[in-house]
Amino acid sequence: MSREQERIRRKLEDNPIVECNKIQNKFCPELFSMFGRVKDPRHQSYVDYPVKVMLGTMYYKCIAGISSMQEMTRAFNNETISRNLYRFMGEDARDYLPHGVTENDFLERLEPEELENIQQNIVYSMIRRKTFDGAKIFKKWQVIVDASELDEGLQKKNDYYLSRRYNKGEENEFVKYHRSVLEAKIYFGNNIVCSIATETIENSDEYLNQSDEAVKQDCESKAFVRLAEKIKKRFPRLPIIITADGLYVTKNVLQICKDYHWDYIIRYKEGSASSIAKEYRALPEKETVGTDIEYQNQIMFSDFEVNLIYYREKRIVKGKEKETEFAWITSIEITKNNAEKIVRAGRNRWKIENQGFNRQKHWQGNIEHACSFHERAQKNHYLMEQIADFIKQLYEYFYLNKNEIKKPQKNISPELLASFGRQLTETEDINTELHKAVLN
Repeated sequence: MSREQERIRRKLEDNPIVECNKIQNKFCPELFSMFGRVKDPRHQSYVDYPVKVMLGTMYYKCIAGISSMQEMTRAFNNETISRNLYRFMGEDARDYLPHGVTENDFLERLEPEELENIQQNIVYSMIRRKTFDGAKIFKKWQVIVDASELDEGLQKKNDYYLSRRYNKGEENEFVKYHRSVLEAKIYFGNNIVCSIATETIENSDEYLNQSDEAVKQDCESKAFVRLAEKIKKRFPRLPIIITADGLYVTKNVLQICKDYHWDYIIRYKEGSASSIAKEYRALPEKETVGTDIEYQNQIMFSDFEVNLIYYREKRIVKGKEKETEFAWITSIEITKNNAEKIVRAGRNRWKIENQGFNRQKHWQGNIEHACSFHERAQKNHYLMEQIADFIKQLYEYFYLNKNEIKKPQKNISPELLASFGRQLTETEDINTELHKAVLN
């Protein structure tokens, strides 16, 4: 595309936030109504801003990619921005939006389950649409699971932080504290992923009053048990294929998938369960598809039969051919007809790194910023980021990509923020009545 053509394309988007709002109205028309139905934890005699405004302000903070509460307060301290955001929320215009301190006080009281219920409603509404059916694999939805560290430092912001000791026993020994989450995202195709459940990896209440030496810290594998239970409770009949990295090649994970009637495609590295590779190597013959795929069904791993598939990826790097080998275990019987599809599904795991964590850390906000020292507020900040980021993904694909408007990832959120303060002359541009529409 020439520079002139690109300039013409970019002129299609006179006001980015208006286009983003239209996408939100199309795919999640009840979003602000759901915000308004959240149970307000505050004493009503002290309430200045309704709960819809409190959550709506946080939603637009995340849409704008604003990292801190101080930055939000400063950026939104503008009469035009304030009036426009109230219009976006379907509320009567006022001169001021909630202050960051007021928001954090609210989020410290708000039960995270309230935002998790909104997440659940969004996922169900997307599943009911035919728009994303093409993303299914073997008529099932792919749910990608991975963990990420959100915050690390020398300061312990609250008792739920995990600790990591460095240079143990030496003079320069020190401790760093961190918080992490285990995230499950459902894949809707076209690099679009949506949070379906989140489980914080943290010290539980039963350990908080023990000494540092006695504390048995939480970990990713323990969090997976809780995460899986949460997914099954919220989506009891959803046909699922769990996709995860090699840490989940365990008897416990396979038993959970079996009990919940889920399929799985899990990255396999020989060091994680050597008996699988040992039995595979002992087989005299393997099934192949072309020269890149090799597989065998019914490999024993403890009391389970797993199917193992290898894929050799060839790429040209700096003029030289580089070969990388990948392997997965799966509950799905591998055939010559479906082997390539299983490989593609296994390779989708990187999407939670790229479309999930990396964009939220570096391009579309900063989920590593704590925003609050309070454990419950931190959870609510993270959950709101997931809701807003999904809407931005829809905006990027269904508006920017479809109209061939090219923008660097790092520019999308700042341009949305800049458009908050533009004069909006047409009420139909906002179309707030769609906030009350019934989903298809």
